[in-house]
Amino acid sequence: MEIAQAAARLFVRQGLRATRAEDIAQAAGVAPRTFYRYFATKEEAVAPLYAAGARLWAEAIRDAPAELSPRQALEHATRLTLAPGAEVSAATWEWTRALIRLAETSPALRKVWAEVCHLAERPLAQVLAARIAQGDGNVAARLAASPRLSFAAAVAGAAVRVAVEQWAADDQPGNAGRSPLEPALRNLAALGDFPWETLTEASG
Repeated sequence: MEIAQAAARLFVRQGLRATRAEDIAQAAGVAPRTFYRYFATKEEAVAPLYAAGARLWAEAIRDAPAELSPRQALEHATRLTLAPGAEVSAATWEWTRALIRLAETSPALRKVWAEVCHLAERPLAQVLAARIAQGDGNVAARLAASPRLSFAAAVAGAAVRVAVEQWAADDQPGNAGRSPLEPALRNLAALGDFPWETLTEASG
């Protein structure tokens, strides 16, 4: 994570083009060969930071009160993780905003962002499957591989991703200090009619 943080600082302060992998390695206090042991390109160095938000969200869904439905757990976790000052500091949100904005200007960085978002879908499906299965490991394993649950996880992830991207791009006066929470909740409403309760029947 030290390398990722060093890369983010340099990308934001001096620009993506002006930053070399060697500069990131030096800022992180590691040798260039150590950098390339973990990352093939300088853009890939910030992937752990992109992934941290998705991981935090999935963990919040996993840890949500057991009595909550999948949709309620998604909303609960979203409220916990998308409001500055809750699970994520305001400073971290500003770094996130800057990095997502950079992804809009760089095809290579946009590819990293897209790959991280795609890879986050499977862990999310696994967390949702575990909640629906209520402790039955066999059912959870079947659910996690279900195309219907994979679709639901992809839609839920996209609901939050789009809200975050729009928030990052919005620099209109009066929007300072806002978070992507409300648009994310509105987007998640698209899953309002998803038949969660029928998934265990289909997995049998």
